[in-house]
Amino acid sequence: MPEHRSATTPRPAAPGAAAPAAGRGGAPGRLLVRVRERIQETAEAVSLVLDAELPYAPGQFLTVRIPGGGARCYSLASSPHTGEPMRITVKRVPGGLGSGWVCDAVAPGDVLEVLPPAGAFTPGPGGLDRDLLLVAGGSGITPVLSLAKSALAAGRGRVALLYANRDPDSVIFREELRELAGEHPGRFTVLHWLESLQGLPTAAGLGAPLAPYAGREAWLCGPGPLMDAAGTALRAAGAEAGRIHRERYFSLGADVFAQPAAPEPPAEAGVEAGAEPAAEAEVELDGRTYRLPWRRGTPLLDVLLAAGAPAPYSCREGACSACCCRVLEGGVTMARNEVLDDADLADGYVLACQALPLTDRVRIGYA
Repeated sequence: MPEHRSATTPRPAAPGAAAPAAGRGGAPGRLLVRVRERIQETAEAVSLVLDAELPYAPGQFLTVRIPGGGARCYSLASSPHTGEPMRITVKRVPGGLGSGWVCDAVAPGDVLEVLPPAGAFTPGPGGLDRDLLLVAGGSGITPVLSLAKSALAAGRGRVALLYANRDPDSVIFREELRELAGEHPGRFTVLHWLESLQGLPTAAGLGAPLAPYAGREAWLCGPGPLMDAAGTALRAAGAEAGRIHRERYFSLGADVFAQPAAPEPPAEAGVEAGAEPAAEAEVELDGRTYRLPWRRGTPLLDVLLAAGAPAPYSCREGACSACCCRVLEGGVTMARNEVLDDADLADGYVLACQALPLTDRVRIGYA
């Protein structure tokens, strides 16, 4: 899969599920999971079936540590509603350090260090009961397959999938999609777009196949030009912009597994030399309330992790919503934000990895 992903609307991290079977890593949130099976999906794509029972939502991803201290995030192709084991699927990217390692070196029995499942490319409450339109390109099928299987297993609506690839040999999950369509006649429709036959997908070309589904909630994942073309075609057919969800890709620049250094304690009366007094953070997380000094230049996530709080996170770069929380009192600013839109900000949502205090006291809640 491409190196990382996020979506535009914050969601709860996952529904309730079985207790984690994976071992805890050395820092809050880290887990150790064993590879049960390796599946060669196509010449360029590999699935890793994991011995882990972690709570997750359809469409979410795992952040995986790779040799050399880096990390990559790969979508879960499995569904939490079918009883199947967790599975990530990785497509080789030319020159990709993470994808090359997974495709060439990872084998059954190997242990991976991961962060808990995260990501906002997942329907909210009742979302699996709606009629859905799914659009995927190449390895973008991975979270989309999770959505499709979940809707068919746990929802009541109909699902249509348009899946674009270079040629028949590059279609990941080809047999699995065929079996799902056979098991759910009338509920699951698969439309294949092959560049070898139909050329590159364009807004004009996608207009006819997507128009019958323009009234559905749409979930798009794949190369940017494909998502742009699909979004344009859907809006031209009358789809509401707020019902079109896109999965974004980005690369991780830092080692998200590195434990942040504990903030230096403030001087007397909470004042450092030449600095403003620390603010106070009151954070409601997992049924506990944490009251912590919050240095003005330190992101909230670093404050929480240094205090041992199990705050969720993934990229730590303001480009995903895994650390999303809500300001209940007080004010904050964000150093960077590439995922929350104006409506999210108006509702008080912020990214803990980028949040800095503006007021002396801030109260934060996690969903």
